[in-house]
Amino acid sequence: MTATPIPIKQYVEQRDQAYWIAGTRISLDSVVYGFLNGESPEAIAQNFPLLTLEQVYGGITFYLANRALIDRYLEEGEIEFQTLQQSLREKNSLLHQKLKAAQV
Repeated sequence: MTATPIPIKQYVEQRDQAYWIAGTRISLDSVVYGFLNGESPEAIAQNFPLLTLEQVYGGITFYLANRALIDRYLEEGEIEFQTLQQSLREKNSLLHQKLKAAQV
């Protein structure tokens, strides 16, 4: 009997220095943050109807297998976001003050 090769599925792909659920426009960040916030894979799949439960589990598995790398990637993204946010506050301080006042 000849063994048939089993295809290996890729659930995560890297595009433009970011990680995405393969074949979608949904970032791995979205799945990982849901997982880290205690959401079940089923709840994450409900929040992202374009993802199958299999894709969610695949994304979580990728994260767990590459935790140090993805944690660093997420941290860098948060720092970049905070830097951009601060820069925009400084460039548009009047607008920022108005938006802040409107939140109260």
